[in-house]
Amino acid sequence: MLRSRFESHGQAHVFRFWDRLDAAARRGLLEQAASIDLPAVLRALADARKPVAPDARKLEPVPVELLPEHGGDAARWSEARRRGEAALRAGRVAAMVVAGGQATRLGYDGPKGLFPIGPVTQRSLFELQAQKLRGLARRYGKRVPWYVMTSEATDAATRAFFERSGCFGLPEQEVFFFRQGMLPSFDFEDRIVLERPDRIMSNPDGHGGSLTALLASGALDDMQRRGIDTLFYYQVDNPLVQICDPVYLGLHLGADAEMSCKVVRKLDPMEKVGVLARADAETLVIEYTELTDECRHARDARGELLFWAGNMALHVFSLPFLRRVSGSADRWLRFHASEKNIPTVDEQGRPFVPREPNGRKLERFVFDALPAARAVCVVETSREREYAPVKNADGPDSPATARQALMARYRHWLAAAGIEPPSPGARIEIDHSRLDSEEDARALGIHTLAQAAEFVRTAAGADA
Repeated sequence: MLRSRFESHGQAHVFRFWDRLDAAARRGLLEQAASIDLPAVLRALADARKPVAPDARKLEPVPVELLPEHGGDAARWSEARRRGEAALRAGRVAAMVVAGGQATRLGYDGPKGLFPIGPVTQRSLFELQAQKLRGLARRYGKRVPWYVMTSEATDAATRAFFERSGCFGLPEQEVFFFRQGMLPSFDFEDRIVLERPDRIMSNPDGHGGSLTALLASGALDDMQRRGIDTLFYYQVDNPLVQICDPVYLGLHLGADAEMSCKVVRKLDPMEKVGVLARADAETLVIEYTELTDECRHARDARGELLFWAGNMALHVFSLPFLRRVSGSADRWLRFHASEKNIPTVDEQGRPFVPREPNGRKLERFVFDALPAARAVCVVETSREREYAPVKNADGPDSPATARQALMARYRHWLAAAGIEPPSPGARIEIDHSRLDSEEDARALGIHTLAQAAEFVRTAAGADA
């Protein structure tokens, strides 16, 4: 019956090595095949290839809550901070990290969240973020529950890492793991790709799949039981992220927004980052591949880029909005088909790694939910404050640049509090559970590094 169904949808090749498989391998292939809703994924693949880019003539810049140093209202930001801090003290806020990716591009064998990033201690990305969550609990008197989204590839290793580390000092009941969905990969003839003779190649369903996974896993129900109504969303590979930034939360709540976005100013017109824009009264993220040259280079009367608001994948959601979008995912979260080099097998079933794209992977993007929001708030931040992603082994957006950005923030915090930082040639690392901002540094009431030895570490030599 199952094999006939695959054959009727043009996928009979999935079982072409059947006669070579032993009983256990056959069971595994049948179980994997049975989990695939073939009509649904084939429809998604067909829909994903339809162009949906908005008419460039209708694009206009999105309104942004500007940083005070760029013309934003300082009093408005101060009021937003008070509003956000009140929400944190009331226990209304949770944090969610998207951590389904492997660190293969970094030359690291394991989930990206396990990657060592500490300039002195080599603490992992997860540990750094757990320190920030402990700092929030200390500062506001309420713990922020942490929802950790994994994938099939990262789930077991991530859970084991947290268990070995004692959840990095967080109560176990405050950490909720859940997995994103998986989808089969396709070749350019719309045929399912085989990873092995007995296994279908599958891929995670994208960061947009995090929203449907929240619903399917029971995470949304868990938040509701805890009295959570606001969720802060971020990706695991950005060590500078200000988790649950009270100003950002306050601006979101003050605007009665259902979904909010943080943005940074593009470095230049050609930077490969999606931008926030508006079209037909809807807020959208336009991928850099879909932005026309005219829009990419357009400038305002002051000579500034017109479409400068680069997407950082930092969002705030209201809980009712998440329920509405995840419950109608096919309406709001369309699939995108990305051409990829997909490892597969040749006609004899031998492993084959292509040098060029040989197929497509289906993914959902979280920012596609923006048009579903009745109100959207877009907030500016700066790279030096909050954006140092770890994506490449070397060069820009690498571990070396992220560590340099971290150390620059640490030095700024200490200097703002009148504490002389270590010499420029030294490495420095701060425990975020004790000090996570210049306000924290000032509140310590200390004046020397020696007084901060408990939570500030230094070491000789530049970052490796």
